[in-house]
Amino acid sequence: MVLGHGLRLHTVLQALLDFGFVFVGIVVAVLWLDSGLPVNFVAVVLYALLLGLIMLALNAWLGMYQRMHKRSLEDTRARAVLSLHLSLPVAYLLLVMLQDVNMNRHLLEISGMAAVFGMLANRVRVQHHPTRSMVVHRVLIIGVGKEAKSVADSLGQDDPTVEIVGFYPGHPTEEVNVEAEQVLTREMSLSDTAIALRVDEIIVAVRERRGGVLPLRELLDCRISGVKVMDLSSHFESMLGQIRIDALKAGWLIFGEGFDQGVLRTSIKRIFDCISALVLLILVAPIMLLTMLLILLEDGGPVFYKQERVGLNGRLFNVVKFRSMRNDAESDGKPRWAVANDDRVTRVGRFIRKVRIDELPQLFCVLKGDMSMVGPRPERPFFVDKLTKEIPFYTVRHSVKPGVTGWAQVRYHYGSSVDDAIHKLQYDLYYVKNHTLLLDLMVLFETVSVVVGRKGAQ
Repeated sequence: MVLGHGLRLHTVLQALLDFGFVFVGIVVAVLWLDSGLPVNFVAVVLYALLLGLIMLALNAWLGMYQRMHKRSLEDTRARAVLSLHLSLPVAYLLLVMLQDVNMNRHLLEISGMAAVFGMLANRVRVQHHPTRSMVVHRVLIIGVGKEAKSVADSLGQDDPTVEIVGFYPGHPTEEVNVEAEQVLTREMSLSDTAIALRVDEIIVAVRERRGGVLPLRELLDCRISGVKVMDLSSHFESMLGQIRIDALKAGWLIFGEGFDQGVLRTSIKRIFDCISALVLLILVAPIMLLTMLLILLEDGGPVFYKQERVGLNGRLFNVVKFRSMRNDAESDGKPRWAVANDDRVTRVGRFIRKVRIDELPQLFCVLKGDMSMVGPRPERPFFVDKLTKEIPFYTVRHSVKPGVTGWAQVRYHYGSSVDDAIHKLQYDLYYVKNHTLLLDLMVLFETVSVVVGRKGAQ
């Protein structure tokens, strides 16, 4: 999801500081560097005001204020770079609006871009080198078991603005996995406890909810009084960008928001896929020709490798890649996971895997319509059958087209086991539920960072 799940005072202050960075930066730069040039102060203030507000909207749209604290540095940088690129036409259009103003418009443009660049650089720094905030977000966790401890660990490690005020017991027989001194008594009602502790948010972290375990009426009272209430699935979706299998229930998938597969979204995604695939094919054509030559020189033909994979709605199709393994890689006819330092991989194959060149022929699959630029990784039927039996909700990932790259690929390392498949599925479910054109753009930008950093490939 691109926008966050809620608006907090800490987030508002971050946005105001970013706006001030742009606004004050432009005004100070123009007044300092004018060197006697004509300056229309009203126009400068108007330009700074409009650019600052638009940059806030862009940053919010790109999730720069989103409460997701497991985001990688590469992800944040990718968002900042995309925000900077989008700000260029915005700054130009604003200058067109001010074309009749008698002043040095080039100075205004340069100062605007400098202020935006400085703001974005500071935004990346703040998100990954946070200082203890003056604004504390007080969280009460319902539950004392493994789920509650998992929530507390994720909050304590990654959100310096959060203070866990305590754990409110759920089921009386629930095994205590948290620090005993933080467990609250049930002498007071939940709503009274929330008021007494000045709670801003309640996270329900109990697996068993039947038999009156949850004080639903009191949770409703808390919600009405302005306290945010989240369940376990929504918490991990917001914090980690994944939908946890161990906290997932079918009802949450059925009745919750997301999973927008409308005609408009499908059409936009298809147009985006075709344009981006064509552009990329033109740009990487020399690299593909060189790769073909190197494969032929080392191990002969064929250059391409076709393999049956499972696509949209379980339909089978042939994925095309540059061959990176020996011709006898699966001579016994038994499919195997690709693993680190696989002895079946050729020297050329090892290099093109590291920099993801072996994936480039899949762009033809995108043009054909079997794949998308962004989506879950297509798996072989053998593994799909195996994983469907072992992992709940695995087939949900087939409700969108498989992708050349994906949210799971840039958030998790290369998968080579059932356990890895479970972790990657959690990110795939997040993508299926929340995919938008913006999220696709972010995945593509971060894929560049992953390729450059040679992360995750085997």
